Amino acid sequence: MKSIGLALGGGGARGFCHIAFLKILDELGLKPKIISGTSIGAIIGSFYAAGMSAEAMEDMLESIGFIEITKMMDWNILKDSALFKGKGIEEFIEENLPVNSFEACQIPIKIVATDFWHRKQIVFESGDLIEAIRASISLPLIFEPVKHGNQILIDGGAVNPVPYDVIQNQCELCIAIDVSGKREPKNKNLMPNMFDNVLSTFEIMQDSILENKNQINRPNIYIKPDLVNVGVLDFFKFKQIMQSVSQDAADFKTAIEKACFPRKKKFFIFH
Repeated sequence: MKSIGLALGGGGARGFCHIAFLKILDELGLKPKIISGTSIGAIIGSFYAAGMSAEAMEDMLESIGFIEITKMMDWNILKDSALFKGKGIEEFIEENLPVNSFEACQIPIKIVATDFWHRKQIVFESGDLIEAIRASISLPLIFEPVKHGNQILIDGGAVNPVPYDVIQNQCELCIAIDVSGKREPKNKNLMPNMFDNVLSTFEIMQDSILENKNQINRPNIYIKPDLVNVGVLDFFKFKQIMQSVSQDAADFKTAIEKACFPRKKKFFIFH
């Protein structure tokens, strides 16, 4: 059996669909040797690395109500660095994540963030897991950056939207899940508002990074679900997002079965 490396990309609410692909791994009884994650991929990847099944994650997200969402939306009224402080979602993760350190995870995980001032990738793989996740999800305009020592950290997607390259040398079968989605506006002449302008520009830059990276070095299995017009903050669309990737999940199952369970050759003896 080939050792599996799993890279989960960033994409806000679109990243909920990572769970659909993790359910396939669980169904087939396959366990990654190592995981990497950026932004929402860091969150989902950490829960999975900590030992939570995909089904348990799905149940947890389906149980989140209006009160829990309100607590996570901690408006950053007194500062102009971002819309939300990010403390609310950090507390939710801390309350629900089974472990709080990299060392306590059942599967090794690497989490990617970006050093804002030095414009470089930071890879966390030891120490405080919650802090690493919080840094990795610091999407510009949405969540306040994180101060880590003498560094100011923002969303890992600014440098590595789908961080498969940080684990490729530690596995035989590298799987990358890209949840960047795509936009198909009804009117392409429509002027974007300020919010869309910032976030969509960030996504355009991510697409460019991935395109160049894939030309140089591709993973063994690359999945990009057909997520159309799903915004980074469309968390209320959880069920819709999961349903929209059903065919992608089926295709993934076929690909992973072919890679991990090659059919034995049949021999026939004729008399």
